[in-house]
Amino acid sequence: MTDLADEGRGLVTNRTSATLSSAVGDQSVGPAAVLWDMDGTLVDTEPHWVETEYELAERHGGRWSDADALNLVGNDLRSSGAYIREHMGIDLEVDEIVEELVLWRPGAVELLGRLRESGVPCGLVTSSYDRFVAPILSQLPPETFRVIVTGDRVEQGKPHPEPYLTAAAALGVDAAHCLAIEDSNTGAKSAESAGCLVLVVENHVPVLASERRVFADTLGGIDLTSVWLEGNPGPRGPETSR
Repeated sequence: MTDLADEGRGLVTNRTSATLSSAVGDQSVGPAAVLWDMDGTLVDTEPHWVETEYELAERHGGRWSDADALNLVGNDLRSSGAYIREHMGIDLEVDEIVEELVLWRPGAVELLGRLRESGVPCGLVTSSYDRFVAPILSQLPPETFRVIVTGDRVEQGKPHPEPYLTAAAALGVDAAHCLAIEDSNTGAKSAESAGCLVLVVENHVPVLASERRVFADTLGGIDLTSVWLEGNPGPRGPETSR
C-alpha cells in the first residue's frame, strides 16, 4: 500500500444512495467495497495518448511530431506535461496539460461519485508505480480512494492475488466481499484469485469468461447491486466488520 493512500483516506460515511446504500455491510445485496484497476479501467493510457497529443496541439495552435510522441512513451504524466509545454509550444501550465491528457473511461468518474456519496469504500489496485498514479489521482476528489496499492508497493504483482488481498485487508473487509473492476485477463485473474467477484469491462483485449466474472460493455449507468447479485446468486457469508 502506498503513501498516497494517506492523502485520500477517511471515515466511511453513512450517506445513502437509491441504488447502492444497502451495499454497505450487507453482502447479500451488494459489495462491502469496490476495488478498481487503473490502466484501461479507470483511464485510458498510452495507446490513446498520441492521438490526444495531436488533438491538444491542434486545439492550442501548437506543433507536434511522431518523434515527440515516442519521446513520451514510459514517462509519467507530469514529466510528459512539462515536455509538451516546452516542445509543443503552447501557453498552458503543466497541470492544465495533464488534465487534458487524462482520458477517463466512460462512466468511471460518475460511478466513483455514486460510490463515494453512498459510503461504499473504494480502493485503487494498479500495476503502475506511484509516479504514474499521483497525477491521475490529483484530478479526483481526495477521498475517492481510501486505499491505493501500486505495483512498486507489493512483492508480487498481478496476476498474483497479493495486490487485491492487500487492498481488501487495508479496508478491513474480506476480499470475498469485494467487487473488483478490471479490463484484462491478468488483472481479472489477480482479483479472482484473491476471492473477489470481478466486473469485467473489456477494453483493448478480450477477457476469458469464468464463474466469478460478470461482463459489462461499459460502466456508464451500471447498477453494481445487480452485478453483485448476478455474480452471487446464493446467500453470502456473514458480514465483515469495517
